[in-house]
Amino acid sequence: MSDPEEEQKGDCYADGERSFMEWGQRLRHHLLLPVLKCLDQQHVTANHLTIVSLVTGLAAALCLVFSIPLGLALLLLHVLADGMDGPLARYSGSASHQGSFTDTAADQAVIVAIMIALVHLKAVDPAAAIVYAVVYTVVVGFAIVRNKLGIPYSWLVRPRFVIYGWLAIEFWVFPGSLNMLIWVCNLLLLAKALTGFYKIRRKI
Repeated sequence: MSDPEEEQKGDCYADGERSFMEWGQRLRHHLLLPVLKCLDQQHVTANHLTIVSLVTGLAAALCLVFSIPLGLALLLLHVLADGMDGPLARYSGSASHQGSFTDTAADQAVIVAIMIALVHLKAVDPAAAIVYAVVYTVVVGFAIVRNKLGIPYSWLVRPRFVIYGWLAIEFWVFPGSLNMLIWVCNLLLLAKALTGFYKIRRKI
């Protein structure tokens, strides 16, 4: 099992969100303990859940084009699986840099796929989607590099769950609102990307 301090050096979390993240981890462990025990007994691993998360996320992007309710249902499954792979890894003692990186890469792949689907549905402008997908990935990458260099972000913007949750509002309550929300997120992400680049450049 990896050292917690070393694990922090390789993840993509900011200092300001780490205490909240750790509180959330303890809460999820308590709430999911019966499920985690069952999964572990059935030899289901965190990597299996990461694969399920990736597959359901990509399937959600594809299905959104043909059936919005089905796409949103699959996206919910993606979020649930994504929220369980970490707890299962810690429960089974298999948490690692490799697993964390794979989980992060899978999340980014789903973000890109969902943006492509939303552009196809004309729910988001191509420019907004491209900026969001690219800068989000850059910020996450910079966060990992900064943690490795010992200069973590003080806080980070992670709007993907906000965007996913807003999809129902976009499709059934307030059409056109998602594009505005994504541009707001883009401005925040761009600010973090610029500060991340500056801090890394100074450090190296």
